[in-house]
Amino acid sequence: MKRIATTERPGWDEKAEQLGFTWRHLDGARYWDERAYYAFSLAEIEEGIEAPARELHAMCLDLVDDVVTSEELMAKLAIPEASRDDVAESWARRDPTLYGRFDFAYDGTGPAKLYEYNADTPTSIYESGAFQWIWLEDMIAADRLPADADQFNSLHEKLEARFRAIFPGGGFVHFASDADSVEDRQTVKYLEDIAGQAGIEPKFVPVGEIGLTADQRFVDQDGYVIQALFKLYPWEEMFREEYGANIKASKTRFLEPAWKAVLSNKGMLPLLWARNAGHPNLLAAYFEDDPRAAELGASYVRKPLFSREGANIELVKQGRKARVLDLGYGEEGHIRQALHEAPAFEGAYPVVGAWIVGDEPAGIGIREDRSRVTKNLSRFIPHAIVG
Repeated sequence: MKRIATTERPGWDEKAEQLGFTWRHLDGARYWDERAYYAFSLAEIEEGIEAPARELHAMCLDLVDDVVTSEELMAKLAIPEASRDDVAESWARRDPTLYGRFDFAYDGTGPAKLYEYNADTPTSIYESGAFQWIWLEDMIAADRLPADADQFNSLHEKLEARFRAIFPGGGFVHFASDADSVEDRQTVKYLEDIAGQAGIEPKFVPVGEIGLTADQRFVDQDGYVIQALFKLYPWEEMFREEYGANIKASKTRFLEPAWKAVLSNKGMLPLLWARNAGHPNLLAAYFEDDPRAAELGASYVRKPLFSREGANIELVKQGRKARVLDLGYGEEGHIRQALHEAPAFEGAYPVVGAWIVGDEPAGIGIREDRSRVTKNLSRFIPHAIVG
């Protein structure tokens, strides 16, 4: 694995605009950054990333099987008591999952280490599945990458196949997000497009405009009943909304399903470690109130059970605390995870996002930052398999 400096494609920004990649610059900062790429060997991809992602996904499903039968464990994960049946019943039905993303520390010299699992509302899917593939094709066409260069990237194709598997007869599916978040709305629009290619008729509904009928059914902004809903909105917030008590009665089929609330919670990390201690792809982790957390010593990472984009994640090294992006997360509790700093490549710290679609690894996307915590404005860097 190497970080290779390069130059941007002529006209890439105009192409991105034409394709609807409108969040390539965030708050005036560069988000998509093709002034470098990460080069991998095929063995690094297959053995270092793909195989661990497949194994960890299976371990996560085993964990859900344990958690949904335990009131104690669901309480540890701060799943509201009124919503625990929703979680357990969605697992008992084996409600299908569309996708998720593991975040790994990896540098090609040792086993990938799991930082967390974005199992419910992962973003960066368009840039992973589409725009970096366009970058690869353009670089090959310009003789700037070898003709046999490749990418670990079957994300688009696997998502289309997964939509077909979940909705074999096609049909009408609603898609929801915060309409005012450009990245969220465009991410959902990309998934709507894929769903359309799978024979599904998509319709967007802003999260804030979902209504409730007298018989407890969810309806869209035009009054149509929502029978199936992809929502880019986290379960931990849905459970705590006023309508949380209506989820079961709504009879809506959700993507992601309610059982994903177990895996999108950072409390799954100590639970996973307790069942698989010493696994080469896991970092030691404990709930903060667990006396065993002291075994991590003076260097660890303190994470809220719920947070987004690196918010309120605190790195402690030899007792010294790094600066924290405080967005108010942490009320429900914290975990501590062994400190394993992202590898440094010329002053940049990459995190490898390994995508899962259904039960299959489907590709990677890489975010890097000049700080050791990946945040909302961390850059997306393309990758290539060149050996």
